[in-house]
Amino acid sequence: MITMEMVSKINELARKQREGKLTETEREEQAILRRAYIDNIKNQIKTVFDAAKNDAHTQNCNCGCHHKH
Repeated sequence: MITMEMVSKINELARKQREGKLTETEREEQAILRRAYIDNIKNQIKTVFDAAKNDAHTQNCNCGCHHKH
């Protein structure tokens, strides 16, 4: 889960990067935080899509999506 503190730190490191004042340790921290943020967004999207897919219809809905040729 991404906290507001993590988002604030990501933004702080991005500002320092634009200013050219990012240390190697901060670069590593930035990469870890960004990966966590992206993974969290991917999981949120997957959860929403999976829920929508499962709620769309049942096996006996006659929409044709389960039809075998």
